[in-house]
Amino acid sequence: MDIGITEGKRKKVAEALTKLLADTYALYFKTHSYHWNVEAPTFFALHSMFEGQYSALHDATDELAERIRALGQKAPASYAALAAVASVTEDANVPDWKTMVANLVRGHETVIKSARAVHAAATKAGDEVTADLMVERLAFSEKTAWMLRATLG
Repeated sequence: MDIGITEGKRKKVAEALTKLLADTYALYFKTHSYHWNVEAPTFFALHSMFEGQYSALHDATDELAERIRALGQKAPASYAALAAVASVTEDANVPDWKTMVANLVRGHETVIKSARAVHAAATKAGDEVTADLMVERLAFSEKTAWMLRATLG
């Protein structure tokens, strides 16, 4: 593979991308489960908001995994492999709607930190494509976290 980025640099970027993929996948599942289980006076608004968010997160997981492959590395092949590196944690039970929203804020903040680490690694490696992808991921999660915070009041 000869794309102007050394194998060592591509591997470092792919490792950072794998962490972001794991966090994004965990947040995707959490958001999807909240969509299924939310109960609130504003049920329909939350149910719809969570659907839009989990759909965008699902699409992001595909982009991230495909970028790992484009860098010549293997994407994780099991949920266990993703869970081993994810910082977004699972819930022990189904929380109330306010806790759901607060948990999603924290999840997006975690994804933001992971995306910033990927951006730094990509910039250092001269990988403009991955750096550009991180700007898109950062914009989504920062806006989503703001909207979730606003939902809490």
